[in-house]
Amino acid sequence: MNSSWEVRLSESAGKQYRKLKKSGTKPSINDTIDFLITELRKMGPERVNWPNYSKLSSNTYHCHLKKGRPTYVACWKIMDLKLKRIEVYYVGTHENAPY
Repeated sequence: MNSSWEVRLSESAGKQYRKLKKSGTKPSINDTIDFLITELRKMGPERVNWPNYSKLSSNTYHCHLKKGRPTYVACWKIMDLKLKRIEVYYVGTHENAPY
């Protein structure tokens, strides 16, 4: 049995991801999002090691990706617990986060 999770970006999160600029600094915000997605795939939705991680409801979560101004966040939800599917539905600034 495969123990990894299937993780995908929603259509709107994919658009948000593409709009975020890959800055010259390392890691860029896109690199950080990629790393979070890798962790979600390997270890599942509960990512207590990320800054300001919290459970928003029984199946939705969020964490901060980058502190400062602006602060960037990611939000994800379990789409199917049995099939181990997660959807990242928001990546972007804290001010526009859907919570």
